Amino acid sequence: MFLKYTMKIISYNVNGIRAALKKGFIEWLLQANPDVICLQEIKANKEQLDLDVFADAGYKYNYWYSAQKKGYSGVAILSKTEPDHIEYGTGIDYMDHEGRNLRADFNGVSIMSLYLPSGTNIERVDHKLKFMDDFQEYINELKKSHPNLVILGDYNICHQAIDIHDPVRNKNVSGFLPVEREWIGNFMESGFIDSFRHFNADPHNYSWWSYRANARANNKGWRLDYGMVAQPLKDKLERAVILSEAKHSDHCPIMVELNM
Repeated sequence: MFLKYTMKIISYNVNGIRAALKKGFIEWLLQANPDVICLQEIKANKEQLDLDVFADAGYKYNYWYSAQKKGYSGVAILSKTEPDHIEYGTGIDYMDHEGRNLRADFNGVSIMSLYLPSGTNIERVDHKLKFMDDFQEYINELKKSHPNLVILGDYNICHQAIDIHDPVRNKNVSGFLPVEREWIGNFMESGFIDSFRHFNADPHNYSWWSYRANARANNKGWRLDYGMVAQPLKDKLERAVILSEAKHSDHCPIMVELNM
């Protein structure tokens, strides 16, 4: 006899875990109560954190993958139960130097925390495009051995006009460039479901807002954070929402629930 249960997974670009902790992150985490939470842009090394605060909140199993550069990038996965396996990075050096990819495997489901680069200037746009292409190849190969992938995180791309508050003015801005939008569309076509859009076709749903010009209060945002669920898990998808009330960062968390 198999017991069914709902697996609640949250992804959150915290824009610095130490800063988020000072803004009530743990209190929020206790209330949100996910089974697994993927963090991006932690901007800290494990040694700089008091790991007991996460264990005391029920996340005894916490894994941190920091960038080589101090105070930059980095991803983490916190879990209530011990994963079967943890995979740090992709094996692709330039990606792994920036701590952008961490995977935890649980009973046949592989959960990945991804922080895709932003294109802040021409050089970084080129870097981002290379990363995107290499990441797609990496995932194509990984799917052969791990078909039940859930890749959550900050993709730093808005897919469609509905995903950004001003598609016309931002059409030449990194994050909404045609080449980026095409890539994320192709990524979905390669076998992934945009879990939020699977349930919700409404406009004005965003996960990131600039700190400037009162953007969040006016909901002038971008949907940059995705829970991409591999097609074999389609029938397990129960719910996917954006948790816009959480305000520890310029991003807000997203949540995916799978009926296991």
